Amino acid sequence: MSKVGFIGLGIMGAPMAGHLIAGGHEVYLSDLKPVPKYLIEQGGKPCANSKDVAQKADIIITMVPDTPHVESALFGTPGVAEGLAPGKIVVDMSSISPLETKRFAEKINQLRCQYLDAPVSGGEVGAKAATLTIMVGGPEDVFNKIKPLFELMGKNITLVGGNGDGQTCKVANQIIVALTIEAVGEALLFASKAGADPARVRQALMGGFASSKILEIHGERMIKRAFDPGFRIELHQKDLNLALAGARALHLSLPHTASCQELFNACAARGGSQWDHSALVRALEWQANHTIDQRGGAGEVLD
Repeated sequence: MSKVGFIGLGIMGAPMAGHLIAGGHEVYLSDLKPVPKYLIEQGGKPCANSKDVAQKADIIITMVPDTPHVESALFGTPGVAEGLAPGKIVVDMSSISPLETKRFAEKINQLRCQYLDAPVSGGEVGAKAATLTIMVGGPEDVFNKIKPLFELMGKNITLVGGNGDGQTCKVANQIIVALTIEAVGEALLFASKAGADPARVRQALMGGFASSKILEIHGERMIKRAFDPGFRIELHQKDLNLALAGARALHLSLPHTASCQELFNACAARGGSQWDHSALVRALEWQANHTIDQRGGAGEVLD
């Protein structure tokens, strides 16, 4: 049994922490909001702040929305760094800047502690089912120590390379996810506008080379208009900002990543920051003056 701290108990973090508790570990919990009651009932131990978590746990996991939130949790007052003792391990499972991740790792290493970046993919469904993909950057010996914890939360667990490489892998993942959501949206919109039943088109495509998790899950969301998150558009905007900023630094062009970001921006401009990222299709529908749940013709798009 390990003493594990978990900071960040949102849509993803709460079920991930729950799996660690169910795995028999002593889990110390902290969030800006009150710790969910069900986690306490399962045996989780609420803490006053991030420093308190770090003082009580040997392994400290952060799962928060963005780079500034990780920096605040780690190095703010009272933060994780203030509660660390030599030999402890910090694992950031958020999706943040690869460059800032390397800086955070150096600062934690200076405290004679170890650091892993371990962002995840799989969304709320994967977090609840413990089937997340986990992309890890950091020393191999530290990865091997933490891997049993990762196995309680995910299925596809890969040590990608050194610190920062896990985050780089996650940015690449988010590029693929965004472009695939856009492709599925275009395909289903085309089918619907042509008069075909998009649900049956999706069913047929699921048996062919175009099959994907995004066609399976987000294609259904598009057809059923089920845009409650999931994974919020504003978070995918953040991830694509990291991709585009990295591309500029590398003197690299990512034209379709940029176009997907503009579609997300269009949704956000119409109040959709909190929609599931599958709602990117709405930006395509506005341009077509047609929604996927219509059948043929133009029709007025009101949503």
